Amino acid sequence: MSWLFGWGRGSTKPPTDEAETPEGEGGSSDKSFGEKPKDKWSNFDPTGLERAAKSARELDRSRSYNSYHIVMSFVKASCSLSEEYEAALEQLKGEQIRLQAEERRKTLTEETKQNQARAQYQDKLARQRYDDQVRQQQALNEENLRKQEESVTKQEAMRKATIEHEMALRHKNELLRVEAESAARAKVERENADLIREQIRLKAAEHRQTVLESIRTAGAVFGEGFHAFVSDWDKLTATVAGFTLLAVGVYSARNATGVIGRYIEARLGKPSLVRETSRITVGEAIKHPTTKRLRSRPQDALEGVVLSPSLEERVRDIAIATRNTRQNKGLYRNILMYGPPGTGKTLFAKKLALHSGMDYAIMTGGDVAPMGRDGVTAMHKVFDWASTSQRGLLLFVDEADAFLRKRSTETISEDLRSTLNAFLYRTGEQSNKFMLVLASNQPEQFDWAINDRIDEIVNFALPGLEERERLMYFSTNDCSDETIVRMKLAQFDYGQKCSNIAIRAEGMSGREISKLGVAWQVSTCDLSS
Repeated sequence: MSWLFGWGRGSTKPPTDEAETPEGEGGSSDKSFGEKPKDKWSNFDPTGLERAAKSARELDRSRSYNSYHIVMSFVKASCSLSEEYEAALEQLKGEQIRLQAEERRKTLTEETKQNQARAQYQDKLARQRYDDQVRQQQALNEENLRKQEESVTKQEAMRKATIEHEMALRHKNELLRVEAESAARAKVERENADLIREQIRLKAAEHRQTVLESIRTAGAVFGEGFHAFVSDWDKLTATVAGFTLLAVGVYSARNATGVIGRYIEARLGKPSLVRETSRITVGEAIKHPTTKRLRSRPQDALEGVVLSPSLEERVRDIAIATRNTRQNKGLYRNILMYGPPGTGKTLFAKKLALHSGMDYAIMTGGDVAPMGRDGVTAMHKVFDWASTSQRGLLLFVDEADAFLRKRSTETISEDLRSTLNAFLYRTGEQSNKFMLVLASNQPEQFDWAINDRIDEIVNFALPGLEERERLMYFSTNDCSDETIVRMKLAQFDYGQKCSNIAIRAEGMSGREISKLGVAWQVSTCDLSS
């Protein structure tokens, strides 16, 4: 079977790898792979060929040609192994090409990195050279600046030394000049001492004679005038009367000025306890003496005031009675209004005064206690000022329970007690000059004497559902009327919305509902802007 593998019959040794490898393939492989010629056999398994060769040798030795089918199977195996060998060679070539491309790519990548590193290193060196140049230039500039400063310092020192030397020389020359002048002057005075003494003696004698003559002349003139004045009784009487009239005039003018000032203050000045008033003050009288008076027209007492029907009927009767009282110049009735804050007590008092054609003044009970011992004087000034009103004055005392507390049970100071007594004294009788309106949240704390001063008691309760709806309507209308920028509102049932909000606003006062409308206006302006 040696013919199967191309061996000689006499040869029993299988060929080596060099003999089995074709010359063309081996040469091309050596040329292709350069330094790695043995890599082409790395994936080839020669065990199959070895087994085939071993079987062939055994058959050759046995000389048994009866096993032909065994030989043919070995031939087929050898053919398949040859095909596998060629496929392995092709695969090995492709793998080598891929490895070469990979090596080439890695080489290019490494060269790129090396170039970048070289460029960065060169840039770093350039920057270092530039920084060194900058530092050297800066050091050179600093050195030049230091030298210039040293030069300027030396020049300044030299100039200063020169000036000091010149001043020393000038001072020395001045001393020498003064010394020479003093010596010359002393020498002249020593030589002319007799003449100087004679000159001084003559001047003193002349001055003394002049003074004596002046005294004699003045004494003679005053003596003759006084003698003539005393001898003439008419002149003496007229002089005494003139001095007397002058003293009386000065004293009278000083006291009359104080009286007139207090009178003007009582008429036109606003007392310190009054916080707000519709009465014309001195400044307003000077600015526009008739405008404010013409503008204060009588108004409806309940205009803009939302109250329950029963309370509205009662306060309207009070407003009509007050207006008729003023027209008939009768005695005003004092009113006590009590209720929670923000229910319209102060607003109704202002409307009542304007409806009746009266002036109004608002004072707060909390301002009385801090005044101490001056509270009595301030209280009298308030009532004196109120009594001077020609139209009648509505005196509204807000938070009156702050100083009108019970004297028997409450612990109050002596000053506050004196102020309370002054208030009771000035309100002991009805007046046709002023009307007293008290407002309080706790009327049960009033002194028992206050009850005698009150003619009407009005309870301002929290608004009901109907009143809250009206307040909602007025608040939103006022906000929309006062808005300068026209706003576009959504389409909805306005009345139903006010009713729903009024139901949810149960327990709120009129002031709180008004502030709610102001909050809506502010929110709308923020959104529109």
